[in-house]
Amino acid sequence: MTNKANRPGSCILAGFALAAMLSCTTPSASAHEANKRVADANALATADTASRPAPQSTRRSVARAEKGPYYVDFRARTAASWGHAFVWYGKTSEKAVEVAGLTPAGDTLAYVLGHITFVPSETGASYGDLDPEYLTASYRVYLNEADAKRVFAYIKKLQANSPVWNAETANCTGFIGDIAEFMGLQVPNRWQRPENFVNRLKEMNGGRQMVRLSAE
Repeated sequence: MTNKANRPGSCILAGFALAAMLSCTTPSASAHEANKRVADANALATADTASRPAPQSTRRSVARAEKGPYYVDFRARTAASWGHAFVWYGKTSEKAVEVAGLTPAGDTLAYVLGHITFVPSETGASYGDLDPEYLTASYRVYLNEADAKRVFAYIKKLQANSPVWNAETANCTGFIGDIAEFMGLQVPNRWQRPENFVNRLKEMNGGRQMVRLSAE
């Protein structure tokens, strides 16, 4: 009985200890930095395409028909602790990229408390989401225009209806897993490292590049 009574206090003390440790390693982005990184994403979204030689017109039209003009990119990156999973999405012919993911709102303390209870969330771009050097896994799938409208609308709805974050029940892999499930993809166990989740997602779906939604 004594051990059970002390457990909550021990968890809180451990949480504050973790907060102190992570505060030394987790950078915090100011609003100015965040806006700059969103702007810089214009170049990142098509960096891979820009580095390749332009294909012949006939090959380009075939590739476009196979892949579709829109995409959702399931991504994972490093972080000071567990890592983070999120999505990029947009139109292949445009440089701008939109970012969606589920993170605790605020500083390191919010992250620590999120392992004990629910904390307010943010669902847009977080620090590191737009930096290619932090990327650990990526699985991009393509959509036609009609399906993209449905998927992008679902992402916006999911963002609007995700007010809290919790490490166990409302986390980043669960968030992008909901998007993948809506798209008709097979979804792996969500309680695993973001990098493993994204790689397993790609593996379970055979690395398929084109997704077509079922009729409404």
